[in-house]
Amino acid sequence: MASDATPIAKRAYASFADRYDALAPTKPHNGLYERPATLALVGDVEGLDILDAGCGSGICTEKLARAGARISAFDVTPEMTALARRRCAGLDVDIREGDLTRPLEWLADNSVDGVVCSLALDYVEKLGPVFSEFHRVARPGGWLVFSMGHPMRDWEDVRSRGDKTYFETNLWGMHWAGFGEPKPYVESYRRPLGDILNGLIDAGWRLDRFVEPRPVPEMEAVDPRHFAELNLAPAFICVRASK
Repeated sequence: MASDATPIAKRAYASFADRYDALAPTKPHNGLYERPATLALVGDVEGLDILDAGCGSGICTEKLARAGARISAFDVTPEMTALARRRCAGLDVDIREGDLTRPLEWLADNSVDGVVCSLALDYVEKLGPVFSEFHRVARPGGWLVFSMGHPMRDWEDVRSRGDKTYFETNLWGMHWAGFGEPKPYVESYRRPLGDILNGLIDAGWRLDRFVEPRPVPEMEAVDPRHFAELNLAPAFICVRASK
């Protein structure tokens, strides 16, 4: 479990940032499952000002910028922001270090058309302040698209729920396979679905779309086991809300 004040995402991803950056663009759970579902909710971004919150090594950042958006992006892990700057060199992107749990002081009120937060909120204990800060920086009529681990999937796994009830939020961790050796130890928060959706609404957002994604058909050829598993039950949720 967490033993110091270092953000759990920073402690985990600093240990395997280069490996993550090399594998995540095409890793089936990312490239053929979560990312297509998230970007489908985002839609056309040409000419828009977009915040990529918890951008990691800039995979979505690059895609959004190449689609014509002006991007402000941040991540809590310096190793990741360095990789994101390298990936997005020459694009209309501003990348800096920032923490989801702290105010986004470099962004003015009503300054972005949309916020994208792909698989980063699982590393935050209290979602309400984050959703409120996203709401502050979004323009009227703006939107938020985010993805997270599926609460019921996490609840069904004894490794993630521990001795907690479904209605509690708890920190848990495991060694991730799929990113080489040594296997990185990654912690995140498991929480009930109601806390996610009600936190979103309490911050002033209007829920537009709730997606429990299925993998794209191409995944069947490269990872048939997980393709079948994810067509049986989802691993993530993807949400779009508007201001």
